[in-house]
Amino acid sequence: METKLTEPSAALTEIPAGYLNIMGYVDESEVNGPGTRAVVWVQGCPRECSGCFNPESWSFGINQLISVDTLAENILSKPNNTGVTFSGGEPFWQATALASLARKLKAAGLNTMSFSGFTLKQLQSESAPPDSAALLAELDILIDGPFVDSLAINSPTSLVSSSNQGVNVFNPDLADQMTWASDQIEVHILKNGSRIVTGYQGGLSNS
Repeated sequence: METKLTEPSAALTEIPAGYLNIMGYVDESEVNGPGTRAVVWVQGCPRECSGCFNPESWSFGINQLISVDTLAENILSKPNNTGVTFSGGEPFWQATALASLARKLKAAGLNTMSFSGFTLKQLQSESAPPDSAALLAELDILIDGPFVDSLAINSPTSLVSSSNQGVNVFNPDLADQMTWASDQIEVHILKNGSRIVTGYQGGLSNS
């Protein structure tokens, strides 16, 4: 099934070079990939999939700008972070900055993972968002394909949310770690008092 996909807003051009426009960020998550991970939710996705966990992430308007250098420093300041996961929103619309972030974190020994509404084939095509190949080259794991409500799996043991999505493990060292606490929900309280709820059926909330 195809989902709605239009060109992203011109707001992408308002993001300064070396910066990301993010919806949220947490450290030490155990429900967004193998091990204990930082999770970065980027802002902006044009698909508007029915049943999306994070409809607040659809807008491409500026939400929170953070430099790649600052975000890398924040993630590396938490020794329990063994990896980073990019989610959203659609990470590949900000592939240039995320590829830079991934390189810095991989150099420090972290592994990298991303969710994407694009399929791997689409990301490898000429019509992919700018620098998609650069971000793909830095990923150890990619969960690809749009969420399709009618194909929802609704299982706490599944690594994907709908049956059309794929799990691509590019780093063979992680092949035996493709089990994580997807049947749990985490609530992270941020410094400003807002909260992020993430995990199985948790979605993402800034309320």
